[in-house]
Amino acid sequence: MYIQIALILKVTLDTPMENSGKTATTREEIAAMRRSYGEIGLETLSTDPIEAFTEWLHEAAANPIIVEANAMVLSTLGVGEKISSRTVLLKDISDGGFTFFTNYSSRKAHAIELNSQVTLLFPWYAMERQVIISGDAQKVDQKESEEYFASRPWSSQIGAWASTQSQVLSSREELQMRYEGAAKKWPEGTTVPCPPHWGGYRVVPISIEFWQGRYSRLHDRLRFERADSSADWEMTRYYP
Repeated sequence: MYIQIALILKVTLDTPMENSGKTATTREEIAAMRRSYGEIGLETLSTDPIEAFTEWLHEAAANPIIVEANAMVLSTLGVGEKISSRTVLLKDISDGGFTFFTNYSSRKAHAIELNSQVTLLFPWYAMERQVIISGDAQKVDQKESEEYFASRPWSSQIGAWASTQSQVLSSREELQMRYEGAAKKWPEGTTVPCPPHWGGYRVVPISIEFWQGRYSRLHDRLRFERADSSADWEMTRYYP
């Protein structure tokens, strides 16, 4: 199936668009974008949602078409009840939660400070799958953040010091100058300290929904839910 999808993508990319020169795709062309899904369902999904997610993550990581299996769309509710979404990277599954790292001065961090309820979406299109996780995001302890920061490539460590994430940037040159300044302060090969404004969040889930594309749009949706992080999971099947 993966080879077939890859061939479809190649043909699509290699085929010139009709009516080239148009600035936008027409309504009819968008409406005609569709594909059929497969026969494989969720009959063998583990009854433990964390275990089931881990299995799907491993399968996604082994799929050559999926660029970053651990990429997830984080949605938050911020100032003025404005919903905001962005892609971040999952870096750990432990203590019953899903961990990512970011700048604590960023837009996402300010939103989490106001409302710690977030959602995570893993869109594994090439496998006709997605997982939606809803839960509470809390900062991990400083030691855990420092340990992960120390494992990052030197260039990424320097980038964390160079960027005042989500703030207005006057030019690309300004960002480059900040990077060069940090690189000069902590040359490659030296120890780069973890910035005080940088660290992780662990999202402890109260809902994990698994979606598998099926034929005739009769998709499978299994949702695991619990009242709080100490309660048992209950699984419910939903109409697609």
